[in-house]
Amino acid sequence: MFAEAVSIASRFTRPVIISTRRIDGTVSSAIGSFVILNEEGWILTVAHLWQSYFEYKKHESAVKRYRDELASIKSDTRLSEKKREKLISSIEMDKGVIQNHSFWWGEDGVVLKDIKSYPEGDIITGRLEPFNKRRDMRFPVIKNPDMNLDIGTSLCKLGYPFHKIKASFDEDKGAFILPGKTAPALFPIEGIFTRHVIAGRSKRTNKDIKFLETSSPGLMGQSGGPIFDTKGTIWAIQSRTVHFPLGFSPKIKKRGKEIEENQFLNVGWGVHPTTVVQFLGDSGIDFRMSNY
Repeated sequence: MFAEAVSIASRFTRPVIISTRRIDGTVSSAIGSFVILNEEGWILTVAHLWQSYFEYKKHESAVKRYRDELASIKSDTRLSEKKREKLISSIEMDKGVIQNHSFWWGEDGVVLKDIKSYPEGDIITGRLEPFNKRRDMRFPVIKNPDMNLDIGTSLCKLGYPFHKIKASFDEDKGAFILPGKTAPALFPIEGIFTRHVIAGRSKRTNKDIKFLETSSPGLMGQSGGPIFDTKGTIWAIQSRTVHFPLGFSPKIKKRGKEIEENQFLNVGWGVHPTTVVQFLGDSGIDFRMSNY
């Protein structure tokens, strides 16, 4: 049912890898997805992928003070090795603070510029620079939110789950190093459109914060990727997975002990096409909209 649609969507869906290095030296990476909208290289993804970046910027000045103090102690030739180690260990800094941060937008040497965001609606856009248009690239069509949003419509999500990135950090270059075969494989998962969801009122726009719910969960790595119909038309941008308790707890035995297993229905929430169309229109971003 979705073979042709997945082929279409795979031509405008790309991975984004978010890498962080904390003060204690721990390096970690997470992966999400984004959609390339047009020939100018504008993209669409979810705003929550920026959480670690905002954390990094928030503590940027504190990290600089820490590094300056550390450098001062290390360069002080009057100190004995024992005294130097004691002073270094006495510097107070939360070991979880991020000191380095990086986005990788599907290929080396590409950055995102002219960023515009709507955090309440969990959506963000920006322009890839440089933008290298591939021969097989195809730009998406966004579902017209005023026409035929029928409950029960079959939809599919696409993104990059089940892929762990083991990044490292090169001190000399001051850059993250990603493994050689960085580009992961796309993975689709189908479901049906179950409900429109109103998740509050935006203080900025005074409009409803709307999501489109699907009967299947969004998988880790699909955040920011498209939710599309059998024609490959985007109905939503995958945002989160919500867990609804089913109200029964069967008992099972684990390691000789009887325990209760709470059961949940895991559903996906995507940024609603009404929000997508309004946001892109307000941002002055060119896109195609469906005629149905």
